[in-house]
Amino acid sequence: MIGSLLYLTVTRPDIQFAVCLCARYQASPRTSHRHAVKRIFRYLKFTPELVLWYSSDADHAGCRIDRMSTSGTCQLLGTSLVSWSSRKQASVSLTTTEAEYIAAASYCSQLLWMKATLTKNPVLHSRTKHTDVRFHFLRDHYEKGDIDLIH
Repeated sequence: MIGSLLYLTVTRPDIQFAVCLCARYQASPRTSHRHAVKRIFRYLKFTPELVLWYSSDADHAGCRIDRMSTSGTCQLLGTSLVSWSSRKQASVSLTTTEAEYIAAASYCSQLLWMKATLTKNPVLHSRTKHTDVRFHFLRDHYEKGDIDLIH
C-alpha cells in the first residue's frame, strides 16, 4: 500500500508528508500506522480533484516581425495555478507540428524539474530555512505532547 502511495506523491504533493512518515515505519508497522494509511486512502477518495495538471500549447509563426512561435504552459494543483510561462521560441518553426514539439520538449524539462523539486529536495535553501526551523519546532512540541495538530 505504501508503494502505491509513494507513486502517487508525484502528482499529489498534498499527501507527501503523511506518506513519507508512514513509509518510515514500513519495516515494523503498528496498528496506528495502518490506520494512518487508511486515512490517506480515504482522503484521496474524497479529494480526487487535487491532482497536478499540466498543459502546454504553441502558436505557429505568431510573431509578425520574425515569425517565431510562442509556447505557453501552465501547471495546476486542483484549481490553483502553481506555475505558468509564455515565451517566444528560440527558432522559427516550419510547421505547426515542429512548434508543438519544441513547446512540448521545453515543457517536459519544466515538469521534470518540478517533479524533482517536489519529490527530492533534501537541500535547505536560505529562503526556506525559516520554514524548516518552524516545522521542527512544531514537531518537537507535538511529539512531547504539548500540542495537538489537527488537519
